Amino acid sequence: MRYGGRRYPRGYAKEEFQQMREVDKTTFAAAHRDGAVVVDVREPFEYAAGHVPGAALMPLRQLPARAAELPRGVPVYVVCASGNRSLSAANFLAASGIDARSVAGGTGAWQRAGRPVVRGTRAAA
Repeated sequence: MRYGGRRYPRGYAKEEFQQMREVDKTTFAAAHRDGAVVVDVREPFEYAAGHVPGAALMPLRQLPARAAELPRGVPVYVVCASGNRSLSAANFLAASGIDARSVAGGTGAWQRAGRPVVRGTRAAA
């Protein structure tokens, strides 16, 4: 499958696969509290405007080239603005052997729930 000029693994966008890869904000908040690995797939300007504390910036367009940087054997929570890009990213990562989970509603839902965000370009724990 091709997206943005890149080739993705077979099975990348199957609907049942997508449903297994999405978690709600409450589940994510508990994982975040326990030190979860968090990747933000938005663009740098979006990330700088406000991101989940501790989230590493890895824009969606860079994901195929940078997926090897992510740990295996632990869940990787993927966030974006609303949950669309993160679901695509989580599906790609899962098809690549990474236990990736998209956060439904993204950073927007996180903020609306009263959770903190960090402004600027550095990830903060």
